[in-house]
Amino acid sequence: MLDDIARLLQRSERILFITGAGISADSGLPTYRGFGGLYEGGDTSEGYAIEEVLSGGMLAIHPEITWKYLRQIENHCRGAEPNAAHRIIAEIEREKPGTMVLTQNIDGLHRAAGSQHLVEIHGNLHRIFCSAHCGYGADVHSYAELEPLPLCPRCAAPIRPAVVLFGERLPEEAVRQLCDGLDEGFDLVFSIGTSSLFPYIVEPVLWASYNGVPTVEINPSETRITPLVNYAFKEGAASAMEQIRECWLDLE
Repeated sequence: MLDDIARLLQRSERILFITGAGISADSGLPTYRGFGGLYEGGDTSEGYAIEEVLSGGMLAIHPEITWKYLRQIENHCRGAEPNAAHRIIAEIEREKPGTMVLTQNIDGLHRAAGSQHLVEIHGNLHRIFCSAHCGYGADVHSYAELEPLPLCPRCAAPIRPAVVLFGERLPEEAVRQLCDGLDEGFDLVFSIGTSSLFPYIVEPVLWASYNGVPTVEINPSETRITPLVNYAFKEGAASAMEQIRECWLDLE
């Protein structure tokens, strides 16, 4: 299987990498649910499910509660570095400029690794803007430099991170980038470290399957797309990408 994937990688010019929380687990970041997840214990201390406190509705009514848990997430991301999987994907992108990365992750690790053709479909935790849309926006390295409930320096409305909270729509620009990529087409599609629960994460794999484009899933667990892909590599992201890269280099 490794040799087959390496050969596909060698002859492909336009590659789509779809990534989820599993790729960042190798950088020491916890997933939010499931075994070892940040919120696997159930409801928050306020009695709400994590999906409620991290929703657009809660941010509008009780921004201090939403910010409490945004801070927890940012604190767990703080100091994390891209791992081998992030770096190898960025290396492939430099070698094959038609490569695109579609990520669910808000940790910014793909960008830190050097990926440029990047669709952060759920946004980025380190970009903040005014919730009243007065035009204020900034990049922040750490939430430690922010007040417990940060307010806009221009209009004093609460500021928020540029991430998609529960109940909110996906960013139009990110959706447009993905649609444009699919319109141009891909030669190979990888799904790495995602449970493939969201339709917009599954649909590119369905598109590939329908159009005869080879597909590879890298995930230690079975997902809803496992029966659909051509190659299911049941291993962690960093280890799998290192093995694929080694086979790819051996072909050169």
